Amino acid sequence: MGDLAQKPLLETAPTTHAALLAWVEEVAELTQPDRIHWVDGSEQENTRLTDELVAAGTLTRLNQELFPNSFAAFSDPADVARVEEQTYICSEKEHDAGFTNNWMAPAEMKQKLRGLFAGSMRGRTMYVIPFVMGHLDAEDPKFGVEITDSAYVVASMRIMARIGTDVLDRMTETNAFFVPALHSLGAPLAAGQADVPWPCNPDKWIVHFPEERSIWSYGSGYGGNALLGKKCYALRIASVMARDEGWLAEHMLILKLTSPEQKKYYISAAFPSACGKTNLALLDPTIEGWKVETLGDDITWMRFGKEGELRAVNPEAGLFGVAPGTGWGTNPNAMRAIAKGNSIFTNVALTDDGGVWWEGMTEEVPAHLTDWQGNSWTPDSDKPAAHPNSRFCTPIDQIDMLAEEYNNPDGVELSAILFGGRRKTTIPLVTEARSWSNGIFMGSTLSSETTAAAAGAVGVVRRDPMAMLPFMGYDAGDYLNHWVNLSAKANPERLPKIFLVNWFRRTPEGGFAWPGFGDNARVLKWAIERLEGKADAVETPIGFVPTGESIDLKGLDMTPAQVEEAVRVDPAEWATELASIEEWYANFGDSLPEALQAELAGLKARLG
Repeated sequence: MGDLAQKPLLETAPTTHAALLAWVEEVAELTQPDRIHWVDGSEQENTRLTDELVAAGTLTRLNQELFPNSFAAFSDPADVARVEEQTYICSEKEHDAGFTNNWMAPAEMKQKLRGLFAGSMRGRTMYVIPFVMGHLDAEDPKFGVEITDSAYVVASMRIMARIGTDVLDRMTETNAFFVPALHSLGAPLAAGQADVPWPCNPDKWIVHFPEERSIWSYGSGYGGNALLGKKCYALRIASVMARDEGWLAEHMLILKLTSPEQKKYYISAAFPSACGKTNLALLDPTIEGWKVETLGDDITWMRFGKEGELRAVNPEAGLFGVAPGTGWGTNPNAMRAIAKGNSIFTNVALTDDGGVWWEGMTEEVPAHLTDWQGNSWTPDSDKPAAHPNSRFCTPIDQIDMLAEEYNNPDGVELSAILFGGRRKTTIPLVTEARSWSNGIFMGSTLSSETTAAAAGAVGVVRRDPMAMLPFMGYDAGDYLNHWVNLSAKANPERLPKIFLVNWFRRTPEGGFAWPGFGDNARVLKWAIERLEGKADAVETPIGFVPTGESIDLKGLDMTPAQVEEAVRVDPAEWATELASIEEWYANFGDSLPEALQAELAGLKARLG
């Protein structure tokens, strides 16, 4: 075990947290690293690690004038997205994983993983990363420790979470519970063996043990497979913690909307990956007098406050956004944050002057690039320059329009929740739910055409309840029941209103029925005016949609008739949709909440 044998672990560790020390020692014995490094989160440490990653060929240092302190990484072409088919929820009982998750008996999975992890860190450094999701001074801080053999993961986790000495000291002081999150690239090095720029293993496993609140990830160095504070902890494990403790861990953005009268509203929104979450979170409104600030672009933890209000907090410290489609024309706020530097880009293209580029970043396409696989690229090339799921990893505090409430450990009271997917037909631009229960029904039947954010076919319509299909840590019916039952804690007067949105609807000619991007503020304005009883709507079998005149079209080349077309409810399309919803609900068996069965029956009757 290299220098580990000479330096007893317990004597050199910067903590006396007994459970943590025991776990680190157990992992070191299993994985056999050459050395152990306790991550302190400092600037000096980050400089050393990124210098080493540049020397190893894993990172490319970008032009410091264009992107200060920023780097590009290029993954193995077989390690570019979440591997949902290899993601497991290993609950004690198979029922508790539910039909949306892969399941294996915990003892059988542990045996398999121990075999894979045995010696998996030979020739490498084992990094111990103490981190906290949310605020260190929250009433109930949620701690984790990721052990990894990837310095790329350390550098990325430093952006995405609060990590290092302060976190470890608080854990030690309070003898805090933590989620143990173990990650290995599965690429041990024999003595003298040369490394590759992106080590990984063709055999990939992303495994969660909900009862013991632990995560094991093997074989992938990419994104949500490897940054275990992200989807693995903040959604899959946190959703189980939330079920047991009476709160919600959701795949949602949070934004703050201020009206011309200076009234403040907070909105969360759930969209499947690559459906415009980051663009909405960082919206630049096109309507005068309205202002948007952001609190988060991906994950929201929600709890009922002392007065029965629903409060939301973003547990992350960075953005891990899909790069293609994020551009100066579509999302200038994200681009300004990225341009400040301190970012890691993965699988984007390189410009000849040492910058980065991806599809949609600028209107003008560069005449020459080096694509994400290192090939010379021109606009005539038959492949995209950046991978469709390429990413930027950027500190959230670089966003100019970050709301000051982001720093409030108690979060903000929600006025509205949006559910949205990517559908060419059927689903209107915006629909207001008839009730809270009807809103949960909308969320539970949310559907979207698949994108490149997950491995597999693109463009297939799949149901994605609350945009949580890949992220629920337990049975989907129990998850929906939790949404229904939790409402009992609420003050009904303070419950947020729920809306279903679809920015991606097409016209019969094939163009987009709505301009999207900054103009989505017009839909938010209508939603807020509905909360205040100011805006008109038409009742349809599925909920309330705007009248043509009730959406603010000032300065927009669009007519009320076109709005009416964008929100039209077509009975023939909905007959097909109803059949698809019934087929979806059949998967839940006995665990489908009665309240949602009643919602389905009501919709059927109204469409009848």
